[in-house]
Amino acid sequence: MKMFSRTGIAATGVGSLPHTDPKKACDLVLRYCPDLPYAPTLPNRGLAESIVIADSEHLPGRVFDGERLTVNRGGGLETAMEQVYMDFLTREFSGYGWSPRYASGFPEMISRPLMGIPVLKAHVTGPVTFGMQVINQDRRPILYDPQFADILGKLTALHARWCEDMMAKTGVTETLVILDEPYLSSLGSPVIPIGADVVRELWGDVAGMVEGGLGVHCCANTDWAFLLSLEPSLLSFDAFRNEREFLLYMDDIVSYMEKGGTVAWGIVPSDWETFATVTSGDLLARFLSIRERVIEQTGVELFDERSIVTPSCGIRFADESGAEEIMATTSWIALQTRAAGSQELL
Repeated sequence: MKMFSRTGIAATGVGSLPHTDPKKACDLVLRYCPDLPYAPTLPNRGLAESIVIADSEHLPGRVFDGERLTVNRGGGLETAMEQVYMDFLTREFSGYGWSPRYASGFPEMISRPLMGIPVLKAHVTGPVTFGMQVINQDRRPILYDPQFADILGKLTALHARWCEDMMAKTGVTETLVILDEPYLSSLGSPVIPIGADVVRELWGDVAGMVEGGLGVHCCANTDWAFLLSLEPSLLSFDAFRNEREFLLYMDDIVSYMEKGGTVAWGIVPSDWETFATVTSGDLLARFLSIRERVIEQTGVELFDERSIVTPSCGIRFADESGAEEIMATTSWIALQTRAAGSQELL
């Protein structure tokens, strides 16, 4: 596991924002997440910037008609796949970046003066979710297609390595790439079967390629012990809805933090409809209650060193002013918790 050395509770976001202007989106991130900013994704600009499609432009056999994303086996597919394998083996990642059509927030963020910022974060679609969302000509997810399954981790690895390389050039102290993996909620499901061995192999491809931090975000309940066993630099989850289930794995959580892993507690609802039903004080109280339970096992210092406060998921179902309220609340909870920790250590 590649740890990042960020200490003290900080606030950050989870991928998407509702903005269509990347400058305004990055301004918002830097205002409320100065210690751990992230390159926002902006799906409201169009389908090309949505999850999966935004990370698909280097997929061999890709067919994107502006509405749907599929693959076919014609048109030099074998040659294209061989090139991915070769680039993976030689660590030649330079050709696996985002073009402007598929990402506007990333180039805007890395154009900012970020020298000395502790950590800069980017989100990319994880290989499991990618493989379950893209279908082949038989209308089956390509994760189940032997011709494509083995390439998913390698393609994601090259893209993630490109992302961290570009972020490192800004002069930030450390980089962190997060794999967005909502489909990990189906781990072990008999309805949508995704095997742990497959997930571990795909994760291994990416973890073996990146040189900075590598994390994972899953916004639904899953086998948390398994995800923690992958030893990501950061595990991001929806603590607002899945707090109870996650804390059932207390021994695994404590062991993970002791090894240097960081938990991103998504305690602030990211959809406006839910956010509007709670107060900032309510959310702070809930987070402090979680913290009290965990510090019984970890102590104050370890919890605060290895915890981050976030919205529960990407902020898309809110307008721009609503997104700012959600981000402001996230930042406030982090500041209040940090202050509480300072008092407790006196």
